[in-house]
Formats: sequence, C-alpha cells, structure tokens
Amino acid sequence: MSMGTQALVIFLLIGLVAGFLASLVVGGGGLIRCLLSGIIGAFVGGFLFNALGISLGIENAIIVQIIHATVGAIVVVLIARAIA
Repeated sequence: MSMGTQALVIFLLIGLVAGFLASLVVGGGGLIRCLLSGIIGAFVGGFLFNALGISLGIENAIIVQIIHATVGAIVVVLIARAIA
C-alpha cells in the first residue's frame, strides 16, 4: 500500500469514527451519512480549532484528529438541521 493510499484510508476511517460519534451525540444514522458528516466535520473542526486557537494538550495526533472531526461533524449536522 502506498503512502498516499494509506493516508486516504486513515482519513476515511477517522471521518467514519467521527461521524459515528457525532451521530451518537446529535442523532442520525447510516454508514454514508456518518462518513460524509465525519469527513466534512474534519475540515470544519480543524478550521474552528485553529481559528479559535484551541489546543487540547493531547500528544496522540490520531485522537486529536478524531476529536476535531467529531466536534466539526456535530457543528455541521446542527447547522444542516437548522437550515432544513
């Protein structure tokens, strides 16, 4: 497996975990919905944490990325529900 493929698989897995955790918090379901909300949430969460200057103080990069993506996915789902 090449490095680019491995990075893509890890990114998708983080998005799936984050989408699943977000669906536990705000409700929702379905594999595709979890994956999409997690992937979009990864970008939103990363932007929000950087823009607000929030540092979690956790040294494990995967855990930090999952937390950022989960928070971002929750924000994305709540905004989508408010618009709909």
